[in-house]
Amino acid sequence: MEVTIYPSICHGEVHVPPSKSMTHRALICAALANGTSTIHNVLRCEDTMATLQATKQLGATIQWRDQTTLSITGNIASLPQASSHISCKESGSTLRFLIPLCSLFFEETFFEGEGRLMQRPLSVYEEIFQKQGISFQKDQNSLFIKGQLQADHFHIKGNISSQFITGLFFALPLLKQDSLITIEPPIESKSYISMTLHILKQYGILIHQIAENTWEIKGNQVYQACDWTIEGDYSQFAFFAVLAAINQDLHIKKVSHHSLQGDAIILNILKEAHASITPTEEGFLIKKSELTPFQVDIHDCPDLGPILMVLAAYAHGTSKITNAGRLRLKESDRIEAMETELKKLGVNIHSSIDEITIVGTPPYQGNTALSSHHDHRIAMSLAILATQAKQACTIQEAQAIQKSYPQFFQHLKDIHIQIEEN
Repeated sequence: MEVTIYPSICHGEVHVPPSKSMTHRALICAALANGTSTIHNVLRCEDTMATLQATKQLGATIQWRDQTTLSITGNIASLPQASSHISCKESGSTLRFLIPLCSLFFEETFFEGEGRLMQRPLSVYEEIFQKQGISFQKDQNSLFIKGQLQADHFHIKGNISSQFITGLFFALPLLKQDSLITIEPPIESKSYISMTLHILKQYGILIHQIAENTWEIKGNQVYQACDWTIEGDYSQFAFFAVLAAINQDLHIKKVSHHSLQGDAIILNILKEAHASITPTEEGFLIKKSELTPFQVDIHDCPDLGPILMVLAAYAHGTSKITNAGRLRLKESDRIEAMETELKKLGVNIHSSIDEITIVGTPPYQGNTALSSHHDHRIAMSLAILATQAKQACTIQEAQAIQKSYPQFFQHLKDIHIQIEEN
């Protein structure tokens, strides 16, 4: 799919979609729980639907009450089974969250992935499984595991992804014995660990931090069903917040003022860039502003990387984004992808392995074809920038948005951005 974005002025209000990170976690917890859980404001996208389909392999029964509310009845008592086959699509969360769990319930599990999924790091699990004599065989598009995870004192590097920690936090409470996890600093995306612990607590699972980087996980715990409402997604909020700051005022609704999401740091970054932000009852009013350069460390919010490059392009002067190396391990190499596309528009951008420097000198040329690099966050970031280009821009492979935000282009149209989809 190709999408052409014309220079246009946004106005009005937009409702942010539900949190993808929270949806993944709530779906898995509900599938593991005794009884029936109700989850409200569920995000429906390719990634979360991959996780939802996988919960059926965990014995869950699923019933949609309406477009965004579902009931999940857990039935892990029906497990273990001999084998399972799980399609993760391109969802890193689905794969990394379920690997430890599936080792508990199935004699063997075959995971399928698409795109770059199986090229993304899995070394944390591979090392654990090899140590415990569990088979771990990965090729370009699939992973095969055979054997059961055992309780242990796990020492895990914290500079790869917090998703491995979350995966273990889901599985270890179900073992008979107690476990410990010690994370070797620096710890990436620590806010996601806090989010996981918070959601687990709602489902009756308690994990205690007993030292600065060590958590104790008691065995023989039981997930309990609950009602849970997913809050708005700050990762998606960031696109509209930057749009408002560079284009025209927007009222952005359906986000919590007290969120545990790491990407809520976008508010502080915008303030550093001198964007005008006013809290409202349902969200924030963000106004078009004269933006100034900023410097930000994104080790705890890597998903913000692409849209922060757009923000930097419209901040007059030199901005730096540091600790960005993990962007190279996403659905695309997001540093290389954004640098390639922004240079087509005349943006002064340079990068090293884990640092990005942008000298903002807007406005920028348009009248060019841009590539999403099959990456949802690249597609959405380029669309935001294109609204303020001098001429129309075409984004190729724009269907990448289906991974996390299928309604993205429609929501842009709703706030009067001129778009043609082909």
